[in-house]
Amino acid sequence: MKIGIVGLGLIGGSAGRALCKRTAHEVYAFDTDPSAMLKGEMLEAYHQPLTEENASELDLLLIALYPAKTVWALEHYVPLLKEGCIVADFAGVKRKPVAEMQKLAVRYPGIYLIGAHPMAGREFSGISHSTPGLFDRATMPIVNVNAPIDALHRFRSVCLEIGFDGIVPTSAEEHDRVIAYTSQLAHIVSAAYVVNPIALRHHGYSAGSFRDMTRVAKLNPGMWTELFSDNRDNLIEAVKMIEDALREYRLALESDDKDRLFALLDRANRTKEAVEADAKRKKQEAIYDND
Repeated sequence: MKIGIVGLGLIGGSAGRALCKRTAHEVYAFDTDPSAMLKGEMLEAYHQPLTEENASELDLLLIALYPAKTVWALEHYVPLLKEGCIVADFAGVKRKPVAEMQKLAVRYPGIYLIGAHPMAGREFSGISHSTPGLFDRATMPIVNVNAPIDALHRFRSVCLEIGFDGIVPTSAEEHDRVIAYTSQLAHIVSAAYVVNPIALRHHGYSAGSFRDMTRVAKLNPGMWTELFSDNRDNLIEAVKMIEDALREYRLALESDDKDRLFALLDRANRTKEAVEADAKRKKQEAIYDND
């Protein structure tokens, strides 16, 4: 296959490096930043630059940009592609890109559009921090806009080739609702936690808990501001839920209600055990559609 990548950051760069290292596909790439293109060439993240001329040869186009730029890339590249080409965006929210895809699917029904979100990342951004193993054992929620089953199989095959465990079908609405809790809220909690002045005095007083709580406070403010803003309705509800939960702990402590405090902690412990058991069960049942 001839595969194009628009955006050579952490995700696009890692995808390109994995494709070049692990597959025989021809990889074309484009980034507006010349230094990203140079680093991509040095890191073997692509074989040739992606141009408006060779875009018509692509069998698959991956767009690894922020949501607003993803919309631009869709509008720019879809008219250049041949019929049967698959286009997948990797933005961290799905309603905005998928809405644009739905419009384009009417105008270009021969281009197969998929909203996707690699469940992988690092605390660092940019192609310099990319790695061909970034997607190993990761999953990929996808929103199928108009791709037929054979196109979905081709896309899944490429995902498996670069390390993914499989794909998880969903809707744009469900994706954004769940991701507000599983990813975005975690970054907000970590960011709020780390700004405590005591954080600068943690040395000698901290171990794994501090590292775990502060890890994702190391982030790209520009990217996360856009993701939070685009998903603010779901994220506001997630923040309200954790505010309510924290209030329960504060009230139990203020009243020195040990029974209530024990009950809250016990519920959390049992919930964590249930989450782990559920994940193990689903893995055993091959819910990730790996066949």
